[in-house]
Amino acid sequence: MGNTIFSKIISREIPAQIVFENETLLAFRDINPQAPVHILIIPKEEIPTVREISGKKHAELLANMYDAANIIAENEGISSDGFRLVINCGKNGGQEVYHLHMHLLGGRKMNWPPG
Repeated sequence: MGNTIFSKIISREIPAQIVFENETLLAFRDINPQAPVHILIIPKEEIPTVREISGKKHAELLANMYDAANIIAENEGISSDGFRLVINCGKNGGQEVYHLHMHLLGGRKMNWPPG
């Protein structure tokens, strides 16, 4: 297992408010929420950025991330009003932790452009 904060959350070295877990994914509430619902969905496999994604190798993992987002949105009561999914990539893309993660944001109207 790697040395990112997310790897430490996966291994339970650091506590988190976990809202979803299966064999390949873990999802937990963001400690600095940007919306009433702000959950991070991460693969248990450490993949630093979206640049390391290979369609053939990671297609099922990515599909599982989107399936989890739909399940979590339903559980959080935001699926009918809508929500936003964001994956940042690299420094200029706003990525702070170099472990692939998807932000699930909802519970309010999302503005565009995002910033």
